[in-house]
Amino acid sequence: MSSHPQTPPKNRPHTRPVARTRRVTAPQITDRKGGEPIVCLTAYDAPTAEIIDPHCDLILVGDSVGMVVHGLPSTVGVTMDMMIMHGQAVMRGSRTAMVVVDLPFGSYEGRPETAFASASRVMMETGCQAVKIESGSYAAETIDYLVERGIPVMSHVGLRPQSMHVLGGFRARGRTQKVADEILQNAEAAAKAGSFAVVVEGVSAEIAERVTKAVDIPTIGIGASQNCDGQILVTPDMLGLFPRVPKFVHKYGQQRDQIDAAVRQYAEDVKARAFPKPENLYVFKD
Repeated sequence: MSSHPQTPPKNRPHTRPVARTRRVTAPQITDRKGGEPIVCLTAYDAPTAEIIDPHCDLILVGDSVGMVVHGLPSTVGVTMDMMIMHGQAVMRGSRTAMVVVDLPFGSYEGRPETAFASASRVMMETGCQAVKIESGSYAAETIDYLVERGIPVMSHVGLRPQSMHVLGGFRARGRTQKVADEILQNAEAAAKAGSFAVVVEGVSAEIAERVTKAVDIPTIGIGASQNCDGQILVTPDMLGLFPRVPKFVHKYGQQRDQIDAAVRQYAEDVKARAFPKPENLYVFKD
């Protein structure tokens, strides 16, 4: 028997039932403001997305993929094609969590029309439910433009990795009153412009509390304390894939050690001719 599915007869509809699921939506995330904390993680591939999907309200296909998957020194070198490829993979692996894809550096900071072209391409080619942009003082007009045209936007304030060359590296933000006020103003502008949520990264608990109280949309913290309405981490960081992680990361797993032990055992078995074992072999019967 052929392993390929048979082609349905002509003029006859395909009747195989299609599984339908309902994903979390942008308004549902916004409605969680001040309620049950919102659970978010990053994913860049289908298997990871499938594992974390039942536990997450929102999965972010972050431009952190450039650093944790592709080995780039920062997120600045991430391209649209990279984000779309990884976004497609995450959409294939997930079923119910809202999927948000980062717009990469250089794809949205200019004219709002340019941002719309980038965002609409990402949504059309991945099927994701929203995009995320890093929100400087320029962002309000762009957010309003995108939302007005049907594109949900998650904003990002505080430590903004795409601006690391201006900020002087990956450093916590808000050490001076001026910078703290700027972070608050950016968050307020993003919320007023129509963002459904805002990521707050690398700030003190006091600043996170100020922002959370000031805006009527959920704040999603990463290195920003329990004062936020939800939390997000880079999944490979929290699984312990890397020996060094930011201070705000708690390693919920020791993936690096587990992979090392498994590969070491495999190498030893191959050298000792202990693998493959009899149960791993094909046996053809007459």
